Amino acid sequence: MSKHHFSFLAGAVLSLAALPAFALAASSIVEDAKDRCIVGEQVDGYLGFVDESAADTALKREVRDINQQRKAFYADLAARNGVTIDVTAALTAEKLINGADAGECVQDASGAWVKR
Repeated sequence: MSKHHFSFLAGAVLSLAALPAFALAASSIVEDAKDRCIVGEQVDGYLGFVDESAADTALKREVRDINQQRKAFYADLAARNGVTIDVTAALTAEKLINGADAGECVQDASGAWVKR
């Protein structure tokens, strides 16, 4: 990937305007789960379970739906910029993790869950 493509993509992904609604405002069930550190932002750009044993069927379904929406968004943005979905997702993950509220759990670079 050229520096131009990377700079353009990084600017697009790291801009809040480029993040779709699902990334900015999840459902109340997911927000509640994030507040309780049952669900958190992963370094791969998707939601993950910090404590899957505490997740009911409705929460699991909602997380799956949000992750599917994210994958479609990442695929579209990646195709428009000539990069991989993984690159797009990782750049978005950085923004989502950095923007997580105090008390929420997020993955660090090693993949361990940490409370912000």
